[in-house]
Amino acid sequence: MDKGRRYDGEPKLNMKKVFAVIIAIVVLIMFIFIIKGIIKKDDATGKITSKSYFASYKDNKWGVIDSLGNVVIDPSYQEMIVIPNNKSGVFICTYNINYETGEYKTKVLNQKNEEILTDYDKVEAIQNIDENNNLWYEQSVIKVMKNGLYGLVDLSGKEIIPINYEEIVPVLKIENSFKIKKDGKYGIVDADGKTVVQPKYNEIDILGKDNKSGFIVKDETGKYGIIDYSNNVILQNQYDSIQKVFGNDLYVVTVKGKQKIVNKDNTDVLTKGFDSIEQILSSQENAVIYKKDNKYGIMSLTGEKLVDAQYDYLKEAKTGMFIAQSGNLFGIISINRDGMLSFEYSSIIYNEKTDIFIAEDSNLNANILNGNLESKIQGLLLEINEEKGYIKLRVDGENKYYNFKFEEKKETEIFTTKTLFLDKKDGKFGYVDKNGKVVVDHIYDDATEQNDFGFVAVKKDGKWGSINNKGNIIQEPTYNLDEYLLIDFIGKWHFGQDINMNYYNQM
Repeated sequence: MDKGRRYDGEPKLNMKKVFAVIIAIVVLIMFIFIIKGIIKKDDATGKITSKSYFASYKDNKWGVIDSLGNVVIDPSYQEMIVIPNNKSGVFICTYNINYETGEYKTKVLNQKNEEILTDYDKVEAIQNIDENNNLWYEQSVIKVMKNGLYGLVDLSGKEIIPINYEEIVPVLKIENSFKIKKDGKYGIVDADGKTVVQPKYNEIDILGKDNKSGFIVKDETGKYGIIDYSNNVILQNQYDSIQKVFGNDLYVVTVKGKQKIVNKDNTDVLTKGFDSIEQILSSQENAVIYKKDNKYGIMSLTGEKLVDAQYDYLKEAKTGMFIAQSGNLFGIISINRDGMLSFEYSSIIYNEKTDIFIAEDSNLNANILNGNLESKIQGLLLEINEEKGYIKLRVDGENKYYNFKFEEKKETEIFTTKTLFLDKKDGKFGYVDKNGKVVVDHIYDDATEQNDFGFVAVKKDGKWGSINNKGNIIQEPTYNLDEYLLIDFIGKWHFGQDINMNYYNQM
């Protein structure tokens, strides 16, 4: 699913702006795991055989373009058009807006500019957030309202959840899981149309990262308990609150303002020596990360202090390895107090799927380490692509690619359908084909790699323009994009200035 992502393809990082923005934004950009496969291309010709759609902005109005740069919906709407799934031609438009009362109407158009889903009083995309609070939309279903009640339909209009509910909202940070309300009670449904939990609780929330982890439920007495995916009771409703911290059949609950760990038999396991429990370790350590006097440490389930509460942040990365923060610097420690990676980094992130650590210094230079904390490659991290299996770094002013064995790879080895490859000669940029033949002369001051839609951005005399996959100029260098963090073009349209919105602009 394409979530937590504000662009598709491989836009140019404007280095001047990168170093001007705050660390959090840069981390957001660099560590998005790019989801490819948005379009399909013929391997021989590079021809685009299916389209994607994007919101467009021109003359203070919103419309839609496709991945060829063609206008699909004329820019004529006051508010940004929402495209829940940019591989499907379903566009939700807002109109007749009264900004004083907050009232508005919605309609849904397809790629032929025809109105669809007309049987409903209101149609809305379902907005959610990821773990980093990035906005994304549910891609398979949308919310519909009729006669004051809500349901869910898929993008073809097929009813998934009947229009029977007073409220349907997404479970935050969880894909394809929705909280329903009926007769004042709450339950859970999913995007496949299954009622996972009947609406009979005063409140409900998912315990972990998906429906399978179980649910925290509140009954009419105001007490909390836990049920599993099959609606079996795991913990009786007898607690003042239950935290989303669990593991090894252990749960963190609160009674009379005091946290404790209990097992599934409601028996106390750990009750003192901490202010709060932050993580139950997934390893065989039989231990937890605890917080005391606003500092983090590690404690066994018997109450023994394995690591004193001395760190400003502590999180288990993998068995026996913990990312720790001391002051403003990060390092990695083990449970026996041995320092595994010195405290000299501004941030450290562990990618579990690839078993690599990314440690950045204050200048955003990344040290990429394997799972044994052996330093392998260094540079400005631009991308980690799990699907295609590569790491993209900026090294000495050039983009370089590595596989997850840290072997350097040519761009042509990774992108077999690309038609243009960025090339530098005598300080100027141009493009060659996969055989090294010059397609675009080396006349540009700066340029981007070819994006998923076949376009490249080129800079000359301080202005940016675009070239298509055959090397033909589509937009003469016209735009001053010095204040833009990401440089990317689709036809004559360039990526918008706000990286938190997935749209293309034309001045």
